[in-house]
Amino acid sequence: MLNVPVNLLRVFEVAARTGSFRTAASQLGLTPSAISHAVRKLEETLGVPLFERAARSVRLTYEGEVLMRHVGRAFDDLRRGMEAVSARAPSLLRLHCAPSFAAQWLTPRLPSFLEAHPGTDVRLAAGTDYTRFTSDEFDADIVYGAPRAEGLVVMPLGEETITPVCSPALAASIRDARDLLGLSLIQSDTKQVQWSDWFAAQGVTETPRIGSRFDRSFLAILAAAQGLGVALESTRLVEAELASGRLVAPLAERSRPVRYVGHYLVHPRHTQPRKTLRQFSDWLQQQLLLAPVGPQGGHA
Repeated sequence: MLNVPVNLLRVFEVAARTGSFRTAASQLGLTPSAISHAVRKLEETLGVPLFERAARSVRLTYEGEVLMRHVGRAFDDLRRGMEAVSARAPSLLRLHCAPSFAAQWLTPRLPSFLEAHPGTDVRLAAGTDYTRFTSDEFDADIVYGAPRAEGLVVMPLGEETITPVCSPALAASIRDARDLLGLSLIQSDTKQVQWSDWFAAQGVTETPRIGSRFDRSFLAILAAAQGLGVALESTRLVEAELASGRLVAPLAERSRPVRYVGHYLVHPRHTQPRKTLRQFSDWLQQQLLLAPVGPQGGHA
């Protein structure tokens, strides 16, 4: 196994990330010649060139790119580890979240969480993939759909009501569920409750005509607000649009409600939750207990 000083790898990582020996020197408090010397020593140790040098810039060779993929991850892991254990690090909450929940419900409420917990920083990443919690990159994940992995603490985020929503102009022609059969229906492909499920709950056996399709609820909501058709969505995710009047729920009081538990807060069971995660979990439960914005019916 090669014995490579960590300081050489640090110099390499900064130079590779910035693409400049001069910029790397500035960030590390060294001279450009010291950076060049350290890189040359690392290249001699490994026996391969890591950079292609030009007059004013440097570019990674193939071998340099391979090394950077590993070294970059290693320094990221080291930084996250020090943040996790350092008492001097700012209170940090590292969240992963389902995209539509993050955009439509969580982010608009984060100011109240930060106001209640001054000095806390939130790092939020959105994605449809479930966090594996193997790299200590996130403290918790808000997932769509019941998590199947073992070793997790799972907190259901309550029932959501699914109902058709559309622009006020389009709502004027909707009196009952069958009126929707003649309209363009917007579908969220990843939704657990689809139009066929909703129509079945209303006792309608005809096959609905699907128009536009999207792979994210927030895109379907935006399309409905633009008058492109009727979306079938959770009133939790569209509460801002319902409150502003951009969307209405014309059948909220005229149809059989369809409810389900869609989102869950999860975090590893084997580790003691950090203080910021406990605070966030308590705050989240309080937010869910607040009276939600009710669906607005009518035919404005």
